[in-house]
Amino acid sequence: AMASFLTLLGAVLCSLMVSSQVVPQADFDLQAIAGKWYHIGLATNAERYVSRRGKINMGTYVITPLPNGDLDLLYSTIMVHVGKWTKWPIRLMCTGHLSVLSIVDVKYDEYALTHAVNTKENDTYIVNKLYGRDADLSAEVQEKFRQFSLQTGVLPENVMFFPKNCCPEIPAAGVSAHAEN
Repeated sequence: AMASFLTLLGAVLCSLMVSSQVVPQADFDLQAIAGKWYHIGLATNAERYVSRRGKINMGTYVITPLPNGDLDLLYSTIMVHVGKWTKWPIRLMCTGHLSVLSIVDVKYDEYALTHAVNTKENDTYIVNKLYGRDADLSAEVQEKFRQFSLQTGVLPENVMFFPKNCCPEIPAAGVSAHAEN
């Protein structure tokens, strides 16, 4: 178990060094990120996503800040899922998976661009995501996302924008999705 932990720790540290050029949004406002977001774009070289290129649809996320500084996360693609973001830098914990997430660029009423270093077992990979308050974002914002993704080492063909045939609605705000992990 200790060897596995050390391997995981090493992978996370290496991935953080690779992503050290990524600078999180200054003066990030936890309350302003709250609410509904559309998942519009994804950029990664991770095979598990690349192999599904053209088969991934737009999803929706509802983010709710908690008094302790954590964020509840409800997201839907084909079904509704629950996650939990904890403290800063954000760490999204899922079964067997650690994601260290930075919000790189956000205009709270329009878009958010995120950069995550994910570690699952012995695999570490980068996932950049583009979110919008509406299902449509300007060509300028999409190009900003594409350029950022190329700068973080994503191959041009692995920068994806999703079709708008979306997902089930997430329950109204105020429903707590707090998940213990």
